[in-house]
Amino acid sequence: MAPVGSSRTPTRTRSRDLPRHRDVAVLGGGLAGLATALRLQAAGLSTIVFEAHGHAGGCAGYFRHRGFSFDVGATTLVDFAPGGVGDELLTTTGAPELDAEQLPGYVAWLPDRVVTLHREQSRWHAERLRTLGDTRAHRRFWAELDRLAEVFWAASRSGIRLPVRTPGDALHDLRAVGLRHLPLVRHLGRTMGDALRAHGLRDQDSLVSLLGMLVEDTVHSTVDRAPLINAALGVTIRGAGLTRHRGGMHGFWRVLVGHYRALGGDLRTGCRVERVAHRGSLLGQRRDGDAAGYTVHTARGDVAASAVVSALPAPITAQVAAGTPVAAGLRPYLERDEPDLGGAVVVFLGVPEHEVAGQEFTHHQLMQDYARPLGEGNNMFVSVSSPGDEVSAPPGHRAVMISTHTELAGWQGLSEPEYAARKQEIGQRLIEHARRVYPRLGEQAVVRQVGTPRSYERFTRRPRGAVGGVRQTLRNSNQFAVPHRTALPGFWQVGDTTWPGLGTVACVLGSRLVAEDVLRGAGVRA
Repeated sequence: MAPVGSSRTPTRTRSRDLPRHRDVAVLGGGLAGLATALRLQAAGLSTIVFEAHGHAGGCAGYFRHRGFSFDVGATTLVDFAPGGVGDELLTTTGAPELDAEQLPGYVAWLPDRVVTLHREQSRWHAERLRTLGDTRAHRRFWAELDRLAEVFWAASRSGIRLPVRTPGDALHDLRAVGLRHLPLVRHLGRTMGDALRAHGLRDQDSLVSLLGMLVEDTVHSTVDRAPLINAALGVTIRGAGLTRHRGGMHGFWRVLVGHYRALGGDLRTGCRVERVAHRGSLLGQRRDGDAAGYTVHTARGDVAASAVVSALPAPITAQVAAGTPVAAGLRPYLERDEPDLGGAVVVFLGVPEHEVAGQEFTHHQLMQDYARPLGEGNNMFVSVSSPGDEVSAPPGHRAVMISTHTELAGWQGLSEPEYAARKQEIGQRLIEHARRVYPRLGEQAVVRQVGTPRSYERFTRRPRGAVGGVRQTLRNSNQFAVPHRTALPGFWQVGDTTWPGLGTVACVLGSRLVAEDVLRGAGVRA
């Protein structure tokens, strides 16, 4: 995705014809799609990935302009440290070691205080008590949150499956959680707000606002709507490890795509999927001469596949699968989740090194006003490329990304002059807020671009520019989330609009669950 008005990365096409057949066709080359294809290819199945944009990445991607490489969504990888969900992907597929650094944490700038969110747990535990309150209630609240996070991070790394659809799913999840931790499942019906109220802390502005910032960034919800377990995972992602690749997401994608192609995988960029037709035979049942289970119709030709994995957003999946049970099965979810879609605004700055000097940490989160709702600049994230990272920026310069959530409705129906004015205003406002951390930011910017929901809609085909999945609530998450399995055998869904949704770690976990299902259907041991 490139912001409106910037130079778009040219579409790279491949001169050879599309293959007649692949075992699995994957729709969408974002993290969930490419990770699923990589797993399947490494396990011995033939795969092809269709990506409408000029390169892989999706909403965890990048764009390049004037020697800078900017992350358009995710700026860090979560849980790629040894033993993590991301590390499991790399290990399982034999991917090369990443050229990446583990971030020590980041800094939260609240209206009346600064809180350092250390990755190292003992330092974080001391910091939160020092800056947010050290009472018996605070200690009990944090102990409850830490316990939930510990158990369910471990369950995630064990591949917990939701929604539970079969007795096999239930047995697998029981093993993932552990019998002695099973009583914690009762928290599935509570919100973060419920936990705060139970400890008498719901009215503490600083604590609630910091949690709200972290919850909005990770599960796109509020403390009073976010499921407690999901929120506990979200506010503890630093403990799971934040990793930044050299070159940001551009550097990461070069490694992942290179490895996928080295395994024989077929990534077709600039190749938009128009329709998927079901033809009846299934993966694992195909014999020579049989028709494949599906035909994927694209703008550049058709490919037969024994199975399909859609890593497109659920509304797009319903469109390309129109007339099939997949579309009919998605309809109730789409109608339910429409009010809980949200967007983002991102400012991209290429700046001289001196404008971002003087800070120990390269990532910062800022809130302006306790009384205002979050989003639209009142909760924004500033990410700066590392010193010496000349993949992200030319020598003597750094790439800066400033992002905030935004309501989609405010970007609909605008005339071109109205849109330009709104884009200019919010971009300038985000830069001015970021000057609390970097007082000279943007004074001599080499690049200054603004991405909006219109940008995401144009370059990633996200309906209305919605990104990051739905805002998680008790009624649309976990057991009530959009499932990976569909009503059509041999057709799976994965990505940020399905369970578990939201973020790089969720997409990687989803890829593992779907790949295991596909391999099981093909009679291949995962």
